[in-house]
Amino acid sequence: REFLQAINQFATTLTEMFLSNGSFELQLWNNYFHLAVAFLTQDSLQLENFSQAKRNSILAKYGDMRATIGAAIRDMWYNLGHHKIEFIPGMVGPILEVTLVPELELRRSTIPIFFDMMLCEYQLTKSFSRFEDEILRKLDSEVEGGRGDEQYKQLFESILLSCCRGHPELAKLGENFVALVTGLLERLLDYRAVMNDENKTYSMSCTVNLL
Repeated sequence: REFLQAINQFATTLTEMFLSNGSFELQLWNNYFHLAVAFLTQDSLQLENFSQAKRNSILAKYGDMRATIGAAIRDMWYNLGHHKIEFIPGMVGPILEVTLVPELELRRSTIPIFFDMMLCEYQLTKSFSRFEDEILRKLDSEVEGGRGDEQYKQLFESILLSCCRGHPELAKLGENFVALVTGLLERLLDYRAVMNDENKTYSMSCTVNLL
């Protein structure tokens, strides 16, 4: 709880004193995002790794602090306004880490940040290649490290397709991007699942699909 109070105060100070053009401090905002992401993704907050009894005890006393911090990260991202472009592609990886945490409401509230990144870059350059290159690169290492699941793939696809279809200028490009990422996710998850499988033929098939 003390950390939540501190990070909320940090957010208030940033918004009130270090956001306008004349006082914007990139490093302070970077520090905020990275600190919040590190807190949210720490092992001691990953409730799914605990017994049901311990999970219930933590929820009764503190709630799921991941959802609270995730909502704060989302709100602070949108507060950035035209400064967002300064965090692309640098914040793609940290936001990906947040969205991969297996908590449904957290995922629903933070996956839309990806579309906002796409839109922000597209409005300036008529493409979102920096964002796309970074998320594909980071996704590979994150899934290889054990993160990601079928629910994530489905949420990523449904949320981003809905966002893209609401913006005609990004509809086609966005749909192609979503198809690319979900296809990669499917192959990465299949490959991870058979890494220790004794069925060598199936393992080889997954490896070929991924390549």
